[in-house]
Amino acid sequence: MDDVIAVDDGISADRALRLINRGSALLWTGDFQNAKQLLAALGRRVPAIRIGSFPNQRRRQAERVRVLNALLIPLADHRVPLRRAPDVRAACDQAYGPSGGERTVPLRELLGVIGAHQLRLRGVHVPALGDRIHPHYGVFAPTRSEYADLVAEQPLPAAGTAFDVGTGTGVLTAILARRGVRQLVATDNNPRAVACARSNLARLQVTATVLETDLFPPGTADLIVCNPPWIPAKPLTPLDQAVYDEDSRMLRDFLGKSREHLRPGGEVWLVMSDLAEHLGLRQPDEIPLLARTAGLTLSGRRHVSPHHTRARAQETTSLWRLT
Repeated sequence: MDDVIAVDDGISADRALRLINRGSALLWTGDFQNAKQLLAALGRRVPAIRIGSFPNQRRRQAERVRVLNALLIPLADHRVPLRRAPDVRAACDQAYGPSGGERTVPLRELLGVIGAHQLRLRGVHVPALGDRIHPHYGVFAPTRSEYADLVAEQPLPAAGTAFDVGTGTGVLTAILARRGVRQLVATDNNPRAVACARSNLARLQVTATVLETDLFPPGTADLIVCNPPWIPAKPLTPLDQAVYDEDSRMLRDFLGKSREHLRPGGEVWLVMSDLAEHLGLRQPDEIPLLARTAGLTLSGRRHVSPHHTRARAQETTSLWRLT
């Protein structure tokens, strides 16, 4: 943004949008609830779309993110010094760490921080686990429960040791522990996810090692489980990294290195949605081809239809068994 302009309740959504498109950020000084109304009005002027080509959808989404992130809210020691502002100190402490002076944040981001705090408090019930998982800010919540169902229901090989690569909240590690796997190592390259997984597993009384590392821990395992990002496109926000994997980098690296970490007779469980195939971003035979190139053999595939509200028609989520 070229400059920051202080605005208040008197500004219209149309004028706000013109200023943003001119290159300005808007620092809100009015009533907090009115700022939320302005953000909603801006969102209606640059709506998200789910029609047309995927690249056009992503360009539209990037434009939407740019516009909505231009409405800024002041923070002073994690307090919002505006009329009718909620107490956001606990939520900001969790998202940003210890408070330290004054700053500005996009209202859209702050609302996400508040929502993440509320979700962390109440947790997400995971039927396959029979318990709740409490996601932290910046860690993908296990609201798409079908991938957890697949890991819970797939016949378990003789697995004394298992790796959960890209563990996120730790939900799959917890499910494997409930299924009787005794030695568990979970990894993630996101420090927020590592802290989240450790917290969830401790609360669930699951004994597991959680490491901050890229992909694999040292050593080998009888079972390697991974639910990587399933859309090969560039992330637009940090949270997008749980869904978008540019050029399928994580998928390729995971499959390419799995064999050297797999014990003889062991299995790799790759859990993936085929949404990318429906969007024309991945060929239907690409995953088997990548597996064969990595020296892995497809020994089975089980799939289910996702039942969350944003699932596409005919989309399936599959557990690929590789040996």
